[in-house]
Amino acid sequence: MAHHRKDFLIPLLTVTSDVLAIEGAFLFSYWLRFYSPLTSVIPVELGFPPIEAYVYGSLFVIPSWLLLFHSRGMYRARRAAYFSDEFFPILRVVFFGMLLVMAAAFFYRAFSFSRLVFALLAVTGVVLIAAGRFVVLTFEQWWYARGHDIKNVILVGGNETARRVYESIAHHPSLGYRMVGYFTTRGKGQFSKRLPYLGSLSKVPHYLRHHAIELVLVALTSDEHPRLAKLIEEAEGLNTEIMMVPDLVELMTSRVRIKELEGIPFLQVKEAALTTWNRIVKRGFDIVVAVVILVLTSPLLGLIAAMIAMTSQGPPFYLQERVGLDGRTFNVLKFRTMRIDAEAKTGPVWAKRNDPRVTPLGKILRRLSLDELPQLFNVLKGEMSIVGPRPERPYFVKRFKDEIPKYLDRHRVKSGMTGWAQVNGLRGQAPVADRTKYDVYYVENWSLTFDLKIIFKTIRAVLFGKDAY
Repeated sequence: MAHHRKDFLIPLLTVTSDVLAIEGAFLFSYWLRFYSPLTSVIPVELGFPPIEAYVYGSLFVIPSWLLLFHSRGMYRARRAAYFSDEFFPILRVVFFGMLLVMAAAFFYRAFSFSRLVFALLAVTGVVLIAAGRFVVLTFEQWWYARGHDIKNVILVGGNETARRVYESIAHHPSLGYRMVGYFTTRGKGQFSKRLPYLGSLSKVPHYLRHHAIELVLVALTSDEHPRLAKLIEEAEGLNTEIMMVPDLVELMTSRVRIKELEGIPFLQVKEAALTTWNRIVKRGFDIVVAVVILVLTSPLLGLIAAMIAMTSQGPPFYLQERVGLDGRTFNVLKFRTMRIDAEAKTGPVWAKRNDPRVTPLGKILRRLSLDELPQLFNVLKGEMSIVGPRPERPYFVKRFKDEIPKYLDRHRVKSGMTGWAQVNGLRGQAPVADRTKYDVYYVENWSLTFDLKIIFKTIRAVLFGKDAY
């Protein structure tokens, strides 16, 4: 199949789904307002308008909303692996789309549209569009997992980052990529015995010209970048996409911006993690979420505390010193999952898989992350946030601050009960350097939508993940 044909079906299905969802939202909102049981609560007092007026209105709204979705890159194939990556952009598009609808209704005086229909349209639009895209995304993953429209990929690099790229693609066939092999700059790499070694970096252009490769993933260290520039130059004229995985140096400068002060240009290499207003918004969000979860889980909290007291010696709760915002220490509250003398002989050590210090009940609590629930009280006290870099013990902070670049930047925001690193599988014995990269990315790219996305991914990780122990 031609390269461009591989990305035809899924975008077509997505556009079709959106068209049907938007039209369905118009018709359903019209029915809800004028013919559903809702009319007994909010009576229709100004008569029943013809449905044709709303159908004609949808003919203006549908292309407008489709353009909004297109402008956000939401009609590409292989867009996302998780539904949460689709849901929040849908909310934003529908919000701006409703502004267009109300503006058009204001200037179009020939017919008076129901304001309640518009309110219902905002809700039903989100629900139906999201439902349609969920179906398409599920089909997309099923389609790729069975080998249809797969894109062939080669990997350039033999370092640890390259290994992680390979494993991410190899373990998720629903992404729609097939890893063909890899090239390196310094001889044959050893990061995977299952991936064929195709040669040195200089052989990449020749390979691309004689094989059907749609994507080149580059994972090189900073000192190898001159070779990358030569590769791009030699690959001119080839209809192949090249994507680069940023290394640590590039990640450290990912937020570089140009700002002017009185006509003098400056490079902003670092900015405040959160503005005053963003801190207020995040704090308010933390309080609301913490209170809601505590109210809903209070019976469960009591049950867990009682079970710990009955099944092992020692108190049900456990206080441990951690480092949080601005390097200040605080005592994190957790359900006790280990013996009370767990570190009497070893000193501070990380938990490991099948750790003999963990109690039988503790294994279950750790697997479901229920041992973290008491940290909601840390959130209410203002010591932690719902989302943020996981707090570490002072012993490990002193150890890693000199070993891991930008490690202390994790403390520019409050520590969190869950974080961007954790929902990307970096838990347990995952390399600290990799976790730090994700934590720093979160600090530099915070938004309330980002927090919501991480919360949704956390729920999925708790239910289906296998990295907690």
